[in-house]
Amino acid sequence: MPIENLRSLLVIGLCVVLFLMWQAWIEDHSPEAPLSPATTAPAGPEPSAGAGSPTAAISDVPEIPEQPPSSIDSAQPVSEAGSPANRVRVRTDVFDLVMDSRAIYRLELLNYPLAVDEPQNPFPLLNESAPNIFVVETGVLGSNGEPNRESVFTPARDEYVLESGRESLGVVFSFKGPNGIELTKTYTFHRGSYVVDVTYRVKNATGQPWSGRMYGQFRRTQVADSGGLFRIYTYTGGVISSPEKPYEKIAFDDMLESPLSRDVQGGWAAMIQHYFAGAWIPSPDIVAHYYSKALDGAQYLLGLYVDQSVSPGETKEMKLTAYIGPKIQKRMEALAPGLRRTVDFGWLFFIAEPLFWLLDKIHGYLGNWGWSIIVLTMLIKLAFFHLSATSYKSMARMRKLQPRMVQLKERYGTDRQRMNQAMMELYKKEKINPLGGCLPILVQIPVFIALYWVLLESVELRQASFIFWLNDLSQHDRFFVLPILMGVSMLLQQRLNPTPPDPVQAKIMMALPFVFTFFFLFFPSGLVLYWFVNNVLSIAQQWVITKRIEAAP
Repeated sequence: MPIENLRSLLVIGLCVVLFLMWQAWIEDHSPEAPLSPATTAPAGPEPSAGAGSPTAAISDVPEIPEQPPSSIDSAQPVSEAGSPANRVRVRTDVFDLVMDSRAIYRLELLNYPLAVDEPQNPFPLLNESAPNIFVVETGVLGSNGEPNRESVFTPARDEYVLESGRESLGVVFSFKGPNGIELTKTYTFHRGSYVVDVTYRVKNATGQPWSGRMYGQFRRTQVADSGGLFRIYTYTGGVISSPEKPYEKIAFDDMLESPLSRDVQGGWAAMIQHYFAGAWIPSPDIVAHYYSKALDGAQYLLGLYVDQSVSPGETKEMKLTAYIGPKIQKRMEALAPGLRRTVDFGWLFFIAEPLFWLLDKIHGYLGNWGWSIIVLTMLIKLAFFHLSATSYKSMARMRKLQPRMVQLKERYGTDRQRMNQAMMELYKKEKINPLGGCLPILVQIPVFIALYWVLLESVELRQASFIFWLNDLSQHDRFFVLPILMGVSMLLQQRLNPTPPDPVQAKIMMALPFVFTFFFLFFPSGLVLYWFVNNVLSIAQQWVITKRIEAAP
């Protein structure tokens, strides 16, 4: 391959990467397609929680242990009846939700509007209605039939509100079995927190040993996607963490083909989507059983359970912790090791995580994510300053040799082999590396892709405003001003580069700014802002270097 073609191929390769990322952005922000007719609930009023509705009961929870936990190795699921009369409404400073002792059926995030222009409508993270079902379920099944799938826990009140001046709110349900088992279930909500602590206090007054299995699980549907040649989009599905595999995706297809069944000490199980997640976290010093299951109606379970035995006359507690809300890395990492990885930065996470850390630190001083991106761009440019200078010097020298290269083309005409040989001799004589202008682009591509995922996945940038009409850096510029400015900057930069001697290559290079502009029309404006500022800084650096070399003898 002629050496002068490599630069063109490298830039074309970058275009392919941009196309994949552009399609990822469009895929993720396109309206969710409905499920197939076989799995879509009929239109009509919202179903009640009575028998026969899609959320009538806790589906397929682990079977009741009839013996002490040490002798239990089965996880055959059973069903449990629902009771809409025992639902309560809970409102804190961050949540507005509807729940009962078995599940949280609906939950809205009060601090995260559905859209910038709909501040009065909070984002509905949990929902019990088809086709997009996402429910958090938890319960205890005990030996001796106490409690069993028919057992009803009675709420202390039918409405709870976190009052001003209080730091926590306890939502209490109680159960008393006919044989003397008493359970008090408490959901504890905390001010300013997306953590929910679930505690069972078990009092055994039966005179017989009791064993129970406490579970926490997610049930949700897989929303159909529209397919496409390249399907790269933000991941929606299950994730589990263990000491052996700190971050392991359990996709819906995996749940269908090979259900999860594994004992893990500590760890966590999560169901994630763009910007938001739910996670169940057991105590790190106990062994929990992690499981998944595909249900009828395109619904999937992912969860874990822990076993506990209570001797006659004893009172013990069983605990699980849930995180339900935005994927805020600081809060999640403080809750469980590796939980911040649910912010799925892709395979370049080892570059993306430091970039986000630096961006977050800059934002701590400036208080504006747009200006923080600009400062981060300047720091990245500074890090690549010498590498870029080498590239621009190589381009400037090749630009200076442009008349002699044109002469070689005229001399050898269509004899490309002799022309390439003559050009290589010219490069050698003038001590020019023709690949010197390509290497900096190659090095910066991983940084660019990593920054793309940072801006795409970080909930901190969701609906973050910059200046004027740019009120959401995670969305594309609705007036397309930034992409057009970016395209203009690429055209200006193109004029500083040497023109390829081959007419076809020259046309390709001239078309690239327009191709890039088209791709960037629908990219998040934060990413376009980075690329535009980077181009402006590059133009300034390249112009100074080019003028110096052209002025030299």
